[in-house]
Parts: sequence; C-alpha cells; structure tokens
Amino acid sequence: MRVADFDFPLPRALIAAHPAEPRDAARLLAVSGKLQDRRMTDLPRLLRRGDVLVVNDTRVIPARLYGKRGKAAIEATLHRAEGPGRWRAFVKGAKRLRQGDVISFAADFSANVAEKFSEGDVSLEFSRQGEDLKRALETYGVMPLPPYIKRKTGGEARDRADYQTIFASIDGAVAAPTAGLHFTPDLLQALDRAGIGLESVTLHVGAGTFLPVKAADTKDHRMHAETGFVSAEAASRINAARQAGGRVVAVGTTSLRLLESAAGENGRIGNFAGETDMFITPGYRFRAVDLLLTNFHLPKSTLFMLVAAFAGLARMKAAYAHAVEKSYRFFSYGDACLLYPERVP
Repeated sequence: MRVADFDFPLPRALIAAHPAEPRDAARLLAVSGKLQDRRMTDLPRLLRRGDVLVVNDTRVIPARLYGKRGKAAIEATLHRAEGPGRWRAFVKGAKRLRQGDVISFAADFSANVAEKFSEGDVSLEFSRQGEDLKRALETYGVMPLPPYIKRKTGGEARDRADYQTIFASIDGAVAAPTAGLHFTPDLLQALDRAGIGLESVTLHVGAGTFLPVKAADTKDHRMHAETGFVSAEAASRINAARQAGGRVVAVGTTSLRLLESAAGENGRIGNFAGETDMFITPGYRFRAVDLLLTNFHLPKSTLFMLVAAFAGLARMKAAYAHAVEKSYRFFSYGDACLLYPERVP
C-alpha cells in the first residue's frame, strides 16, 4: 500500500506534553461499529468478565546521552543492546563519526565508535559493562522521549516517572509502551473486581519505533528488530482464558506484535524468547488478539498502519477525525482508544 494512504491532518496543539493527572483520567475513545467518548476509568465496564489484559512489563532506561567528540557536541540515543558493554545507537551527526572515534560523556564514562551501519546508526563500545554500565546510564542518561515531545537538553526531572508504566519491572526499553501509561492502582483494582485478568509479557521497545517511514510503499519498509519474551506460564493462562470464552486485550501495539509473533496459525500462543521485526499492515490476519487498547499515533507511522490493519483504515481515519474535532490528546502522553476489529467478536 502507499504510505501516503496513512496520512491525516493533525493540529500540533493536540500533541500532549505530559500525561493526564491522574493517569486514568485520560480520555478513551471506543471504536467499534460506532464511536463512544469515554474515560479510562470506564474500561472495566467496556470489557467482559473473563477477558484478559496483556501488558508489556518492560522498563525504560535513561538511554539518551549527551557528550563530546573533541569539541563537537554529540547526542546519542541507544536503541538495541549488543552485549554487556555494547549498544547500537542513533547519533545526531553520525555521518561525521569515524570508526575508532571516542565520545566522552563524563570524566569517567566514554564510548568508542566500534562500527557504522548503512541504516545510519552506529555501534558504541562503552568504557563500562553490565551493572556498571546500567549505573552510568542512570547517572548520566536522560529519558529518551520521542522527538515530538519538546524538552530542553536534559529533559525534565518528572519524565523519569512520567515515562514509565505501572507495570515496568524489566530493564531494556528505550521507548515506553505508552498504552500502559494510563493504568493506576485504582483502575487495576476495578478491573480485578470486574473479573478481568491481567498477564505480563516483555518487549523491549526500541527507538526505531519513532523512525519515519521513508519508503513510498509499505512493502519497501523494514522494521528494526526488538527483543521479546513470553513465558510458558503466561502463554498457558492466556490460552486458557480465550478457550473459556474470554477475549485477549492487548495493551499497546508492542504487546500485540509480541503476541502475534508468539502465536501459531491456530491462534494459540507459545512461549517466546527472541527477536521480532513484525510489520503489520492492512491485509494481515490477526490470530491471537481480540481487542486492542492503544494511544493515538503519528500520521504515516508503522503504528497507525497497525491500527488500520486491526480496525480498518476508513474506520480509523474517521475515528481520528472525530478525536481531532473533540480535542483528544495525541501520541505518547496522550489519550487512548479501545479498538474492536472490523468483525466485532
């Protein structure tokens, strides 16, 4: 399909700079055969007893670093771990870097440019490894907010908490699974009282999720691989819930892509540990997911292509036009929508 088919107008004023307070006060647009303007606190009433929410428990690390190569300022955003002290990274001005260049982030923290790649990123070999590198990132790194959220260099202190979901427990993401940002302890208690289950999977979201699609046709775009895990126990419980008549509700596109990567042709989910570069566009047959809770995504992005595949391109364009008219908040810190497939289960 043409990438231009996934474009839509969006006023910049609707891009959220901070999450709703409290988080479950965010608005929720239910998109089925009709559009319903709701709140996240309505979610227990929109789902059914026996449904199961599948959340992503990855934790965002402070993966953006500011340093110097000689006198030149460097901004690096890590996006994929390659070893205990080595990361692939997007670097502003990467064309000027040479293999062997040293980037200094602090007096006791630096990295060598180990390799350059045709995709425009580089491989950095750090002066620290393992837990020592984690501590250095916590000390010198900042949260890797997407480029449409404007911050001064170094970001805001509150982003350390704001850009982390309540489920975050396993370090490794360099972008938040933002649908999970809307959950609070009160909302989780309400869902539990309503008989709605909760399961966790892990997909370490990479910065590639923010990269623009430069190809003119979707068939020419390639996704960056991300590492994910579905335990045998979680897979068994999700399968059992679905077999008993419950619906699998993916919380976010990351959970959905991981579940679909772990599913067989019959829709049963198996344990999974590895990489996925699944790119979902209209025409894809969903096997493992019945409903999708997600945020409002960028025009012409792989995420908007995914929701168009799930709920229908015409329906999603109409839903987004409604959201713009009603001043919903967009993107990572914005509001949410609950999507039903074109054939409502």
